This record gives sequence, structure tokens and C-alpha cells, in this order.
Amino acid sequence: MPDSIAGGCLCGKIRYTVSQALQNIVACHCTHCQKASGAGASHNAPVPFDALSFTSGQPKLYEDTAQSGNILKRFFCGDCGSPIYSQREKTPEMVVLKVGTLDNSDDMKLIMNIWTNSARPWMPIDPATACHPENRPVK
Repeated sequence: MPDSIAGGCLCGKIRYTVSQALQNIVACHCTHCQKASGAGASHNAPVPFDALSFTSGQPKLYEDTAQSGNILKRFFCGDCGSPIYSQREKTPEMVVLKVGTLDNSDDMKLIMNIWTNSARPWMPIDPATACHPENRPVK
């Protein structure tokens, strides 16, 4: 994967770059991510906030009290609705980028599933990946 990567929303009004390589994907199966993504899970790449820069447009903000009880800031395109990234209020230095918005994510690998206790029964989960019934354990 290159040292930087670009992405954007469905309508193209929001474009961004990430100034570091991305490799790992974490799938969140919480009920809020299911609703926000319109799918069985949200697929995310953790990245430092400082590595993310917008080259056109600015996302809108929706503040959510997540299933964990934490405040989660969800950023999305105000025109087409594409989710771009989320940011925990407690850790503003990190964001989770929605990997479906990347122009190329071919070299990335799903390494973890979180909130599997609320996963949809029709959503396949690879048993070879780490799985956690709620948030990942704190190191």
C-alpha cells in the first residue's frame, strides 16, 4: 500500500487524503454502526486525526451516544450521505475512516470484528479474525 491514499464520498463533493499507509480493517457490528452504514457492519481503518486532510468539501457532523455509552462523532457528506469517518469524544487524536470511501483498499486486511454480540445472523464473520463481543480490549 502506498504511503498516502485518497478517498471521497459517493457524489464526489468530499475528497480527502490520508498521509500514511493503511493496512488493517476493523469491522464494527454494533447496532448504531449497522444503522449508520445501512449494512451488517461498518468497516473501519483506525488512523491518527492529523494524518487525515480534506482536499475538497467538509463533512457534516452527527453526534451519537454509541451502544457503548460513549459519545461518537460521525462525519458524513451532507449531500449524498456517505459516512466518511467517526471520532470518539474521549480520543479526538484518532479517527476511524470508513474504508468503503477509499479509492483503493485492495491491500488492506480485515483483522478484527467488534460488537459481535449484536452481529446480524446473516452477516458472515471470518472465524480466523479476532472477535470481541463488545469493544476491543484496552491494552
